[in-house]
Amino acid sequence: MTLVYLVAGEASGDVLGARLMAALRRQSPGIEFAGIGGPRMAEQGLASLFPMHELANMGLLEVVPKLRRLLGRLDEAAADIAARRPAAVVTIDVPGFARRLMTRVKPLGVPLVHYVAPQVWAWRPGRVRKWAPLVDRILALLPFEAPFFEKAGIPVSFVGHPVLEGGAAAGDPARFHAAHPLPPGARPVIVMPGSRHGEIRRLLALFGEALARAAPRLPGLLPVVPVSAAVADSVRAGVARWPMPVLVLEDGPAKFDAFAAVAAADGVALTKSGTSSLELAVAGVPHLVAYRMNPATAAIARRLIKVQHASLVNLLGDAPSVPEFIQERCTPALLAEALAGLATEPAARAAQRAAFGTVLARLRAPEGAPGDAAAAAVLAEIGGRVRPEA
Repeated sequence: MTLVYLVAGEASGDVLGARLMAALRRQSPGIEFAGIGGPRMAEQGLASLFPMHELANMGLLEVVPKLRRLLGRLDEAAADIAARRPAAVVTIDVPGFARRLMTRVKPLGVPLVHYVAPQVWAWRPGRVRKWAPLVDRILALLPFEAPFFEKAGIPVSFVGHPVLEGGAAAGDPARFHAAHPLPPGARPVIVMPGSRHGEIRRLLALFGEALARAAPRLPGLLPVVPVSAAVADSVRAGVARWPMPVLVLEDGPAKFDAFAAVAAADGVALTKSGTSSLELAVAGVPHLVAYRMNPATAAIARRLIKVQHASLVNLLGDAPSVPEFIQERCTPALLAEALAGLATEPAARAAQRAAFGTVLARLRAPEGAPGDAAAAAVLAEIGGRVRPEA
């Protein structure tokens, strides 16, 4: 039996983990799994050691109150790996927890693979030195990450970005309209305030005020808000206070159908920074990117960040095409003006859609679908090592 131990801590990592498990099973029938994951990984047969959400933390200061519990979970995971002696450990995102876990289990001699390169290239690049003696291979989602980590002596496989196989391009506008008949003259706009409760607290009311300000210039404005099940109740409670009708959808095919409907109507979106910007690019929906974080965290981050853009579309493009509104610029007035402008200027929307094609081409790895490429890299790492004796 070949046992692969996986560790995910976010909803996005849970999706990646599930696709990786399915691909590993296709390429190596009979493979077994253990570790930490969420509902998508559970569907693939993983019995999580403890609830995945306990590892979901974002920000520099926000993690402090949870530090004791995180350290306890770190001990628990390290002990479980030592007892099971898997053929490989694959950590998925959660870089802080992943690096500390690798430090604990490195003496076991088990191959250590990290899926989703830690964004040390964006801030604190010197931290790559802490990864070099620990990780045996990084599975990178972005093409420019491989040279950065290889320069530090870390083997890297560019496997492509999972947004390419996430279904964002497969939405059906007719299915959206059949499921959600809109009033005559309705103008749907995609609004994506985030998948974490902290993001919802910081962005939802702000986005609502921005939409209220933009509404006089956009007759029939109807916000369509796709959210994860984890925050759906909080979002529904929050948008109930918005001065307009709102359609809240849970993530999944319904979200992508909404993308397709808005794209077909030459509409626009307002989203927090992150993978959601790439999803909108795949669906061909022009958008704005906005984000606001804890002020103390933001002050620290500004000293450390080494890149010019928050949007991955802008980072990967030849020129910034998606307007960004980060921290102090993330205000209702500025967002309203930019959203109304994008929605009423065909040339601005066309320029974004042209940039999307360039960006998405750069996200494709030569080895095939991202999940399959990642699985092949993990199996190659296992096959190239002598498994330690229990």
